[in-house]
Amino acid sequence: MAKESRISLFDLTTGLSETVDLVNPAWVNHHMQVAYIAFSLSEELGLSMEEKSDLVLAGALHDIGCYCRAEKMDLLKFESELPHEHEELGYLFLNEFKPFSSIANLIRFHHVRWDEKNKIQKSGKKVPYGSYILHIADRVSILINKQEEILGQVDSICEKITAQSGKMFMPELVDAFVKLAEKEYFWLEATSSLLYVILSGRVKMPSISLDMEHLVSFSKVFSRIVDFRSAFFATHSAGVAATAEKLAQFAGFSKQECQWMKIAGYVHDIGMLVVPIELLEKEEPLTEEEFGIIHKHPFYTHLILKSIAAFKDIVSWASYHHETLSGTGYPFHVKEDNLPLGARILAVANVFTSLTEIRPYRNKFSDETIHEELKKLGEESKLDPNIVSALLLHFNEINSARIAAQDEAKEKYLKTECILLHFEQ
Repeated sequence: MAKESRISLFDLTTGLSETVDLVNPAWVNHHMQVAYIAFSLSEELGLSMEEKSDLVLAGALHDIGCYCRAEKMDLLKFESELPHEHEELGYLFLNEFKPFSSIANLIRFHHVRWDEKNKIQKSGKKVPYGSYILHIADRVSILINKQEEILGQVDSICEKITAQSGKMFMPELVDAFVKLAEKEYFWLEATSSLLYVILSGRVKMPSISLDMEHLVSFSKVFSRIVDFRSAFFATHSAGVAATAEKLAQFAGFSKQECQWMKIAGYVHDIGMLVVPIELLEKEEPLTEEEFGIIHKHPFYTHLILKSIAAFKDIVSWASYHHETLSGTGYPFHVKEDNLPLGARILAVANVFTSLTEIRPYRNKFSDETIHEELKKLGEESKLDPNIVSALLLHFNEINSARIAAQDEAKEKYLKTECILLHFEQ
């Protein structure tokens, strides 16, 4: 495992963008479509390559902070009615990852109407020019009906956009859009399933060197997208990451490998985005069909991480965290001989952390019960008994590390809750 990874910002972003799309099936390809429309507008306007690149990244991630179900549906309306709390949450998440700090501000204001910009300016904030571009690109995307032939929709889309010139949208951008809309290729590309290929061939986006600190920071962004959907799971990945890192140390992993183990802990549940939060918070026993939905999540974790070159060394660790030594786990049914040590560690870390947490249908377990449950699972070959023994031998140290990590995550979660509360009032 290399000390630093040379990574394309475009590839890093599209991997995260595909993850966000999993939250709502109605959003499939929406983020990349907004990225493409914003890029095309920036070309029409003659912006610099740096400005174009930032708009592509921001477009691909513009709704990363959207958790509220009502807001998700509201965003699919041309003139949305609810306050846009997801803008501030998106800014909060991305601003902490240095390579994304330049686009965080674009996302923070991407729903500001042109005729309401003075309200923002009076509060001492400035709406970036790129935010207005994102806004019109986002609304054009919403107007596209995926069930109908695109060229037949052009006139009606243009009418709705031009009717909002000087109101919802900056007049200069409406004029640029109308010129762009005359070109059939723009619409054919905007509705293509090959937007990744189209954009990757046109956007000159640099590769950057990410050290371990940046990779850990990026993995935290992933975990918060998943975990912050529910108070019951808000600190889960943080606890798994801290536990897995400690277990890796006791298993003889190098310092760098322990960091990768922490990253695997943060991203192991990214596939949970396909699972409706209603199932995770259900108090009654799950049906067979509902269990089937939950059992999909490691597969999607595998699919997402496999597409991000930076994480290629830990895909199996994160994807196999529900596999067992006997091959009775899910969804790959990997048996002992093919189950990496990293995956075994993560499986123990995941079960241990879950047992310490409150769930809708139960309280957290006592330390004594946790010991008993882990031993039982080890004896049944559902968990690696050697990893279980290591955890129990160093229980206090590992548990303290877990608590500290989850306390830190809880503080961050409560900050997002304050933002949500502010918008609801």
